[in-house]
Amino acid sequence: MTSINVRVDGMSYSDDVEPRTLLVHYLREQLGKVGTVVGCDTSNCGACTVHLDGQAVKSCTVFAVQADGSEVTTIEGIAEEGRDGALHPVQKAFHEMHGLQCGYCTPGMIMASIDLLRENPNPSETEIREGIEGNLCRCTGYQNIVRAVQQAAGEMSGADTLGAQA
Repeated sequence: MTSINVRVDGMSYSDDVEPRTLLVHYLREQLGKVGTVVGCDTSNCGACTVHLDGQAVKSCTVFAVQADGSEVTTIEGIAEEGRDGALHPVQKAFHEMHGLQCGYCTPGMIMASIDLLRENPNPSETEIREGIEGNLCRCTGYQNIVRAVQQAAGEMSGADTLGAQA
């Protein structure tokens, strides 16, 4: 076992983990952060996307021990950061623009979209599609997801909602 110290969604945790434990399994099984979805376990689908020190990563490609000393933000944590529990603008836009159907890919898609908007606050449709290409959705056809990201970009322009994730 290896001891790790990590901040997840603003809370500090110290735990012993097997060195081979993936971050996605640590988040779900030890911390109860089940909003981070296990999709393919091969890094192809992006359903497990979280922010590690402010950058979107597929948590099935990171060992929990690699997150030692880091800040992790999950889908559960983005609504709470500085907004008194209100939905993050990207979550709100996904809801309003019907950017989800079954919801399985949605947490990872939202986390990837937030990272995209942090890097490019005003992306074109092509840039949005390229920015989320590592996240697969088998239900929506991506049209409403792209519209949701565009709406969120418009709402977030000038607001400090992107910096809260860094």
